[in-house]
Amino acid sequence: MFDAKQEVLAALADPNRRAIIEILVDDGAKTATQLDDDLPITRQGISKHLNILADAGLVTVVQRGRDKFYYLTPEPLEETAVWIAAVSARWDERLNALHDLVEGEQDSP
Repeated sequence: MFDAKQEVLAALADPNRRAIIEILVDDGAKTATQLDDDLPITRQGISKHLNILADAGLVTVVQRGRDKFYYLTPEPLEETAVWIAAVSARWDERLNALHDLVEGEQDSP
């Protein structure tokens, strides 16, 4: 089973889902019908992508009458960004150590 980071990364792997997130960031909450105007995919495809984003915790669904509004939930993105930054920092440390090793060998007679 996926852990939370894996679900978020899997959800973000699709360009249509990233586009939905960007629209929600720019415009705020929208219904699937409203998103249909902004995306080159079917209404059924939009619903599928919204369900995947909701399962990953990236959107929250609020029912208002007959309409379902989808709101961005930024916390999973923030948690994933923190994890990516930590992995990147560790990788930078390894590259710096390799650089120091190579430079040290070049300075040796």
